[in-house]
Amino acid sequence: MKLRPARKSDAASLAALSIEVWIGTYLRHGVSSFFAEFALSEFTTARFETLLEEGSDLLVVSENRDGIDGYIRLAEGRDPPIDGLSDLEIVTFYVQSRHHGKGIGSALLQVAIDHCRNKGRTEIWLTTNSENAPAIDFYLSKGFRQVGVTDFRIADQAYPNHVLALNMSPLG
Repeated sequence: MKLRPARKSDAASLAALSIEVWIGTYLRHGVSSFFAEFALSEFTTARFETLLEEGSDLLVVSENRDGIDGYIRLAEGRDPPIDGLSDLEIVTFYVQSRHHGKGIGSALLQVAIDHCRNKGRTEIWLTTNSENAPAIDFYLSKGFRQVGVTDFRIADQAYPNHVLALNMSPLG
């Protein structure tokens, strides 16, 4: 496992990995056109190229000998869904399911935590689907706490998401 900042040349791999993880995690009973259109419009090479060109977010990939197997994206200036949280959000955190349990997620999360600490920040937050028990268990095991619930929206559909926060202060 090699961790490194994402490059523009990673855009297609990031898009493909995102589609794979998102569909594999959330579409357990088949792929409807509603969800297919969302995934194919949301996770595009062009969107990742733009994100990487802008360079405002931290985007770190995990790479094995064959390619990218996971990534984490951290953004500042985000409006939290719960009052009192910081503006630092883990926007996306995906690891291919066949690579779960190998330490990739822990290593990527540590990069984000170290980045925040180096900036003098003490809290990050994220949202995850309320039915994604493996992800919730992972975050709780890393010290996150559930601080609320919000909705993830696709068109007029709403899906409950846990809001989880990690206090990284020495007393936290």
